[in-house]
Amino acid sequence: MAGRHYIYSQAMIKKFIRKILGVKEKSESGNNIDSGKNKAQNKPKVLGAKEHGIDPQLVSNNAIRVTQTLQENGFKAFIVGGAVRDLLLGVKPKDFDVATNATPEQVKRLFRRAFIIGRRFQIVHVMFGQDLIEVTTFRGASKNEAPKDEHGRVLRDNTFGEQHEDAVRRDFTINAMYYDPASETVLDYHGGIADIRKKTLRIIGVPELRYREDPVRMLRVVRFAAKLQFSIDAETRKPIPVMAPLINNVPSARVFDEMLKLLMSGHAMACLQQLRKEGLHHGLMPLLDVVLEQPMGERFVTLALANTDERVRQGKTVSPGFLFASLLWHQVLEKWEAYKASGELSIPALHLAADDVLNTQTDALALQRKIGSDMRDIWAMQPRFEKRIGKSPYKMLENSRLRAGYDFLLLRCASGEIDSEIGEWWTAFIQGDEAERVRLLSIKPKAKTSDAPAPKKRRPRRSNNRRPKTTAGE
Repeated sequence: MAGRHYIYSQAMIKKFIRKILGVKEKSESGNNIDSGKNKAQNKPKVLGAKEHGIDPQLVSNNAIRVTQTLQENGFKAFIVGGAVRDLLLGVKPKDFDVATNATPEQVKRLFRRAFIIGRRFQIVHVMFGQDLIEVTTFRGASKNEAPKDEHGRVLRDNTFGEQHEDAVRRDFTINAMYYDPASETVLDYHGGIADIRKKTLRIIGVPELRYREDPVRMLRVVRFAAKLQFSIDAETRKPIPVMAPLINNVPSARVFDEMLKLLMSGHAMACLQQLRKEGLHHGLMPLLDVVLEQPMGERFVTLALANTDERVRQGKTVSPGFLFASLLWHQVLEKWEAYKASGELSIPALHLAADDVLNTQTDALALQRKIGSDMRDIWAMQPRFEKRIGKSPYKMLENSRLRAGYDFLLLRCASGEIDSEIGEWWTAFIQGDEAERVRLLSIKPKAKTSDAPAPKKRRPRRSNNRRPKTTAGE
């Protein structure tokens, strides 16, 4: 600790000597900075507690611990990004990020459970039990020699810099503010406070260049606009229709992560409608046009996403497999009917349809194997719900995916795709005792819910050695 304070003192002495001699300072990124005009331009608007109105009770104790530890060791440290935006909106953030002038290695040394991750830009995950605080070093101006692909997308950029440079590198003005829990001040470099009050989403810098650097920002525009119910600034929106194809050059895993955030934002339907409005669904979910133009399909997707949004608001878990199974169901249904029309039996036809849809979407969205498997299980269970005789329903009760398949069945009933009677029957069977289940099995189903062939009844075989009937008491 003494050595660290000695180094910090030495740095302060050097800075003082440079000031006396009139020597220009050098930033951590290696660029010369004039202590006069440029410094004034890079000075943020500082807002006190009365001006910004952030409730300290909404701030994570662990985020405060991280900023405090870094500051006590001579570093700058601020809560940054979406957390500050949510605090200014009076919402308790789900995640807290911290920005600092400490390098990843310096951050790692200060915390017992800290892990450096990332290739494109290194960050540190500081763990407090299950709580994760993400710590990033101030990013400097992107260097021309930083690795890029043929479309201009930055592949790796570990350039560190000063705080005002870091603010420039962030995507939107509302995400480029810094909050210091110790002084309860907010640093605003790009008019983020004003944009929050105007409910406007505005990208920092030249939109075309920012989208080319990282095309995923176009998906983030949609998500934030829908989630926050903000309007998109005209200049920010203008290039999106033209530059939308650049998303095809982004690794599928990153696109999938962003799509998952979009769908689990608690405003999934609004996000998808915004996605469609901006023309960004082509290549990701081209079926959205077809689904939302069909009354039954639109109702099904609307119900599924409303269910997801409600679970998110209640703090319940949401299954990505169930979500994507719902979004892609009517594509499966269309192909299923086509295979049956060509002569395939119902069950094999369903499996072929599922294969077709999953193969296509795996390429577009990088669906993980586990998610794809869950989707397939949910779809495959649907014809099995039609078999309400013998031991089949009892076997369904033993299926580990019963709850997901059953919830999916109820969506199909609610949307009008199939008769609600089948959903009511299964609700009673799942919740009922043994006597109730026996009674339900004795009820003849009203009608089939698909054109799957009914099982042929076998005539009981007669035995030549049948015993004669006996009367009671014999």
